[in-house]
Amino acid sequence: MYFGILIALVPLCIGYLIKIKNSNWLTKINLILSWMIYLILFIMGAELAQLDNLTTNLQVILCYAIILFICTFGGNFVVLMMLDFFSTSKSENLNQTYTSHFKMILESLRVCIALIVGFICGLLPLFIWQYAENVTQIILVFLLFLVGIQLRSNNISIKQILLNKVGMTTSILVVMSVLLGGIVASFILNLPVRVGLAMSSGFGWYSLSGILMTEAHGPIIGSATFLNDMLRELCAIILIPTLIKRFKFTTLGLCGATSMDFTLPMLQKGGGITIVPAAIAQGFLLTLIMPIFITLLNYSVF
Repeated sequence: MYFGILIALVPLCIGYLIKIKNSNWLTKINLILSWMIYLILFIMGAELAQLDNLTTNLQVILCYAIILFICTFGGNFVVLMMLDFFSTSKSENLNQTYTSHFKMILESLRVCIALIVGFICGLLPLFIWQYAENVTQIILVFLLFLVGIQLRSNNISIKQILLNKVGMTTSILVVMSVLLGGIVASFILNLPVRVGLAMSSGFGWYSLSGILMTEAHGPIIGSATFLNDMLRELCAIILIPTLIKRFKFTTLGLCGATSMDFTLPMLQKGGGITIVPAAIAQGFLLTLIMPIFITLLNYSVF
């Protein structure tokens, strides 16, 4: 259940033990990270094309997933945007210089293109797609190892990561707004409140939330939960280049539990190395409570 935490923290910690002072090496690491982002997006698109249970009860699954996504992701967006607007100080040195809107749009287009190309290739009957998940995990481990090196090389302390006020604040707001959205979705979909809450509690960790919900409530609920969390990750990745410069709290919160792994490179690329401690803190907290929330809600009596 906690394999997701280990696969993120272990390579980060190992990488953190290595400090590089050569600026040329650090530049090469940044370049490698950029290309690895697009490779992961390509594989994600291919995995989406390989998704099971979409042909059966497709209309119901899509209806559940879209309504749940609008209620939870939309709730996150509104609450976090309010935090961005009313916060008088951007703590943890999250201020960065603005880049042109053209560059932001171009970056989002690149993300979309990588996903679309991956999805189209995923429709092809190639044997390599059965190893897509394993390849993704290998790439992710190496990627997080490089991020760990970046943290140490830029003198980001462990205290800044573990006791990060920004990460803790966004985590609390994400949980509150997601659960509220789950309650609203349960009434719209005429589902038990506990099911709506459980479906909304994946926080973007689709690889586990879909499995847990399928075991508890069957393939329709499980597939809808999977799609909801995958949509969160995909939309967060697409929105990061556009929002990160002006609305950092919103961008970070929308990534949910994935801010510690899959969306971390995009956050680091757009917001700089200083956003990484907050992203890891948020991702760690949400990843830790996610399986606990879903398990308790699936077997509660209300």
